[in-house]
Amino acid sequence: MLNRYKKGTPQRILGYGRPYWKRMIFATILLLLSSSISLSLPWIVRGPIDMILSGREIPTPMAFIALLFLFLLQAVFSFGHNYVSGAIGQHVLADLRVGLFSHLQTLSLPFFSQRRTGELLSRLTNDLGVVQTLATELPVNLIRQALILGGGLTIILYMNWRLTFLSLVLIPIVVVAARFMGRRLRNLSTSVHDQMAGTTNLMEEMISGIRTIKSFGREGYEQARFSAQVEKALRLMLVRLRISSAFGPMMVFLGFSAASGLLWYGAREILLGKISPGDVIAFVMYAMIITGPIGSFARLFTQLQEGLGASKRVFELLDTPPQIADAQGAQPLPSMRGHLKFSDVSFHYIPGQPVLQDINLTVHPGEKVALVGPSGAGKSTLIHLLHRFYDPSSGTIEVDGHPLKEVQIKSYYDQIAYVPQEVVLFVGTLRENILYGNLDADEEALLAASKAAHAHDFIMTFSEGYETVVGEKGLTLSGGERQRIALARAFLKNPRLLILDEATAFLDTESESFVKDALERLMAEKTTFIIAHRLTTIRKADRIVVFNKGVLVEEGTHDKLMRLNGLYHHLITLKSKVGSEVPPPPS
Repeated sequence: MLNRYKKGTPQRILGYGRPYWKRMIFATILLLLSSSISLSLPWIVRGPIDMILSGREIPTPMAFIALLFLFLLQAVFSFGHNYVSGAIGQHVLADLRVGLFSHLQTLSLPFFSQRRTGELLSRLTNDLGVVQTLATELPVNLIRQALILGGGLTIILYMNWRLTFLSLVLIPIVVVAARFMGRRLRNLSTSVHDQMAGTTNLMEEMISGIRTIKSFGREGYEQARFSAQVEKALRLMLVRLRISSAFGPMMVFLGFSAASGLLWYGAREILLGKISPGDVIAFVMYAMIITGPIGSFARLFTQLQEGLGASKRVFELLDTPPQIADAQGAQPLPSMRGHLKFSDVSFHYIPGQPVLQDINLTVHPGEKVALVGPSGAGKSTLIHLLHRFYDPSSGTIEVDGHPLKEVQIKSYYDQIAYVPQEVVLFVGTLRENILYGNLDADEEALLAASKAAHAHDFIMTFSEGYETVVGEKGLTLSGGERQRIALARAFLKNPRLLILDEATAFLDTESESFVKDALERLMAEKTTFIIAHRLTTIRKADRIVVFNKGVLVEEGTHDKLMRLNGLYHHLITLKSKVGSEVPPPPS
């Protein structure tokens, strides 16, 4: 949605404020009124000043009341402008966050395997705030300063062209300084944001890995690592701060220098009778007003450079296409029967290093297939291809005769369910986690799924029942309880294709009994793929497929494979628990 603006970076940034153009027009009108009053004040006070200094008469109280009223109007218009433009900025920021979050969810698994969580979080928070500033605050401020500068120059040029040209000597100095410092600030801003992303990465790693850190007593090591990262970011931020902080004092110095020169020249003109004291004071006031926009342009230019650095990081994400996406003309997958066919399927993560080679496998509807083999044999990769987290490097996978690449991904995912070995539960209630399998399920279906998964009874032992809030990743529940919640989720989805990454591998005996019974119910009449570790699970499969070094080397029933006296026989006799710890057979 948000990457529809494909022009240069500034145009893309401004494009995000386009949906709020009516409010921006209103904010601009308020800005015009506020700026007009600001520009009129020196012109208004020049008359009373001349009256006072000449001693001709004393201005009436009404003149000061009118002046006070103008100040009040200026404050009201400024408040309205600040609030409306600020609200637009917050809306744009919300749109950016939702759009970037939505785009991230369309990206494929390879993208996330190559990126660190903290880096992505940094772009969703720190960088987006900078883009929001560029999309709303910066344009409005530019308009404001342009109005004041243009209006002020017009007035002082009308008042005295000699004084005007004297005051304009500042502009070339400011332009040169802005260009030099702006280029430096853009590079520094990108570096600062990269370092802050690294800091966020370390924080995310510490929180997610706190058990390992404490177990190994590495708190001091992690603190030193984090401190070093923060120190790098701090050094860069201080350099950026020095450069950006120099602008303000520089502009103040230039402004007072100009005011001093103008007062000297103005006093000379007064003595010569060419100008009145009120005009000189008004002119100096206008010169100070003009100095503000000149300094602001420099500051806004630095903000622009900093923002462009952050925007580059955001747009890099928005412009990243999903590697796995619906092909042009992809059709919805009809109600699945569960017939799967792998034809000459090969795959590599790194070119030249095949993980699967020429896999040919046909699975019939309702068949339960166990995948076994040593660690790194290719079992999980085959499941990733079946789940279409990746596409084969060569060969095809068909579902009910439809090439998997030619069906709409969502229509396929709607008919499959994956129960992993390590269950992830989301922060929320048990009810919300189970309904993740079918958001439209009613209470009756929810309870039926929970009971089928042997989850209902333990859920009801909690005082809040289904409204019990689970901790992050479900760590407040035992492994068996988390597994049963995942199974209830799968029951609620009622898929035609079921993918199981041995759900009983690390469970105690009691939990395993409950889970295995639930699994048998769940697998009934469903095409099922199981990454198997336990012999009891393997023997119940209709067919066992054995992998070694990316090649399908054996397939058949348990008894048939044992009689072959090959790799499967070696794995079973070596250890009844087949899995990642089992070494490959002697060559």
